[in-house]
Amino acid sequence: MDVHITILLLCILLVYNPHTVCFSLGLNEHQVSKHRFDDMGPLEDEPWTMVQKSGNQFVVNDQPFYVNGFNTYWLMVFAVDASTRGKVTELFQQASDVGMTVCRTWAFNDGQWRALQKKPSVYDEDVFKALDFVVSEARRFKIRLILALTNNWDSYGGKPQYVKWGNEAGLNVTNEDDFYSHPTLKNYYKAHVKTVLNRVNTITNMTYKDDPTIFAWELINEARCPSDPSGDKLQEWIEEMAFYVKTIDPKHLVEIGLEGFYGPSTPNKVPYNPNTYCQQVGTDFIRNHQVLGVDFASVHIYADSWMSPPISDAHIAFTKSWMQSHIDDAETYLDMPVIFSEFGVSAKDPGYNASFRDNLISTVYNTLLDSARKGGSGGGSLVWQMFPDGTEYMDDGYAIILSKSPSTTKIISRHSTRLTLFNSLCKWKCHWGCKKKHELDESHYHDEL
Repeated sequence: MDVHITILLLCILLVYNPHTVCFSLGLNEHQVSKHRFDDMGPLEDEPWTMVQKSGNQFVVNDQPFYVNGFNTYWLMVFAVDASTRGKVTELFQQASDVGMTVCRTWAFNDGQWRALQKKPSVYDEDVFKALDFVVSEARRFKIRLILALTNNWDSYGGKPQYVKWGNEAGLNVTNEDDFYSHPTLKNYYKAHVKTVLNRVNTITNMTYKDDPTIFAWELINEARCPSDPSGDKLQEWIEEMAFYVKTIDPKHLVEIGLEGFYGPSTPNKVPYNPNTYCQQVGTDFIRNHQVLGVDFASVHIYADSWMSPPISDAHIAFTKSWMQSHIDDAETYLDMPVIFSEFGVSAKDPGYNASFRDNLISTVYNTLLDSARKGGSGGGSLVWQMFPDGTEYMDDGYAIILSKSPSTTKIISRHSTRLTLFNSLCKWKCHWGCKKKHELDESHYHDEL
């Protein structure tokens, strides 16, 4: 049998029975995930190029790129201090070892402890150099970054800090949501965007807007505008800011940072929201993502905090329906990928146990695999959140420390291995002259996975 066919069949079997395949190759699952088929011959190292969007899928070097990633928001702050900087390296190493390829983190810290932006357009160079370090270390471990540019919440400053700066400057701002409409506050935000995107990394000497390490820019974490439930105020801000980011950096992808709540434009979808309050926060999933300059959709999943405690099977059922609804929307209305960019369950929840967390993570992963089999819009997920050893004091209840979570680590690693297969199938087949995406979608191998 041709060696390429043999290895491809082994890869297909790997999705169902990793132990058997790894044994036949003389490897354990950890090694397969870590090396990502690098030693198996036909797969060459690819150049480090930008992630792009082709229809409803992410692509790198014209091949599918399905995401298994994580959140760790505090990397820049830890990188400022020499005593904690090593934790950034440690985390990227551990994430790389289990095959994770994308990290979402903050590219802002407004007016607070170790602030990046101390006042509007006034920056702490030491903190900026710490962000340079985060970007350079991510590249070293082949991990791409989604960088959020501000926060809806007061953690790390965010929207409330911009409004505070406005008040200090004598502006007539009375509501935090004035962030979205007051010209001066919008200019403060634009100035920050321009500064970050044009930053020249002091370690790599590469401008951020030219660096393929950056997967995408996120406009704002968990945007909400409850003062205008119609959604018009936030919609106008998204339209303005997505366009502005693209005028500075047309190369990178842009996403909003939404939680995924349905709003007034789609009353038939409102019942999918986890509670009635969600339709009053000024966001509108489909309408918001139809904006020019927005490249992919973002959704968060927090059944444990959105629904009544204690945690139960109802939270798993909600997770499935919430994900499928947004995958369907991304395919039917948006023609773009969707990333479930935060999901998790808190160890502080009533009824929590590690088995439930593993079940939740497996549910998210399996739903995405079902989409990938069909060439659908389920582009990936980012668990909230990954911590290295020794950072437990930062834990908000959601932290996953791989060294202390063997069952969870196994689930993450196996999912990475499966996504590596999906990302690699086209290249394997192209050794026999395939037509890339179209034959991949129609392949009986693809359907059998």
